[in-house]
Formats: sequence, structure tokens, C-alpha cells
Amino acid sequence: MTTLVRATALALTVSLAAAPAAAQVLGLPVVNAGVTRGLGLSLDYGKPNDAAGGGNAFGATAALGFGPLGVTARLSRLDSDGLGELWSAGGTANVKVFGGPLVPLAVTLQAGAGYASPDLACAPPGACDISEWRFPIGLGVAFTIPNPALAIKPWLAPRIDITRRSGYSTFDAVTNSEFAVSGGVELNMLTGFGLHAAYDWTKGDGANPGIFSAGLHYNFRIPGL
Repeated sequence: MTTLVRATALALTVSLAAAPAAAQVLGLPVVNAGVTRGLGLSLDYGKPNDAAGGGNAFGATAALGFGPLGVTARLSRLDSDGLGELWSAGGTANVKVFGGPLVPLAVTLQAGAGYASPDLACAPPGACDISEWRFPIGLGVAFTIPNPALAIKPWLAPRIDITRRSGYSTFDAVTNSEFAVSGGVELNMLTGFGLHAAYDWTKGDGANPGIFSAGLHYNFRIPGL
């Protein structure tokens, strides 16, 4: 096992740790705006700052609500500056602990997991096994401002991010935790169509990764849910 192989693997591990150092899936904010009523589908564009890897991200999310309980699944692709195309996937479980159909304020507990395993070059091929798990755990507070045709919902969600990274097969996995907060606003129409924007900020060691995103969504009301 040559010094060059070790150095290459270490450099790739450090790059993975430094570039997408925010959120749950790469390049997109963690969203905790409450439990979806019925089935929700959304598309997002994300713009990480330099501390979060830079580049551009695109993602799709599906959300399903069962009364006070909800789940989401998300897939993202980050075209990161210097690292190329990175894919990741994740999901969350959400529980509404306060709020109801006639109460504009909603408080939601959220726990999630995200996984990324970039296809990075290594010498020789197959010598590196680089992966990253992220576990966001937090509380979301949302307030719905009703209007005849357009409901406005701002939200704010502080959390703890737990990250576990593993790189070269001979390196020990590294686990750390950081404080983070995300917030945004939704514009929801009576037809089920809506627009949304969010920002995610992580308190890093020296640099503070941040991600802005914007997108559109549609909610399908399902009888009984």
C-alpha cells in the first residue's frame, strides 16, 4: 500500500468533509415546516455558499402526512465546485406536538437521516470507500397567515446535526455534532400549488456553511389523511 494511495484517500476524505458540510442531503436545507396534509411533492434548487461546497443543487421531495405524524423522502444532486457530481438521499419522521386545523401555530419535532457516497476517483480504483451519514434532530415552529386565496406560512427550525464520516478502509470513522438552524416561508394556494424558499445555516469550526433554496410544491389531499 503506497504513500500515494494513502495521501489520495486522505485528500478525498478531507474534501468530502469540507465541501458538503451542511444540511441533511447535499446542497439543500433541512425543512421542518410542519406535517404535510395528504401527499406533497416538491422540486427545489439549492445554492450552497463556499463553506458548504459551492456549486448548484437540485432535489425532489415526497411527503406524506397521517394526522399528527408525517414522513418525507428526499433525493438531491449537488454539482459541487471542484468535486463534480455528488448524489445523496435522506428521509425524516415528523410529529406535531402542538397545533391543529384551526390553530395557526404549529410545533413539530423532527428526526432524520441522510446518506452520501460520492463516486470519487482513487488510485488504484476501488481503494477508497468514502461515505457520510447525517442525522438532523430538531424542533420546528410554523405560523400560518390565512388569506382568501393565498396562505403565507413562515417557519423556523433549530436543530442538532450529527455527522458520521468514513473514508479510507484503514481510517477510523469520525462522528461530530453541530448546532444548525433553518427557516423559510411557504406560499400556499387553495388549489394545492405553492412556492417556497428556505435558508440553512450551520455553526462550523471556522467557517459557517449556508444554503439558500427555492422551489415549488403541490399537495394532493387524500380522504382520510
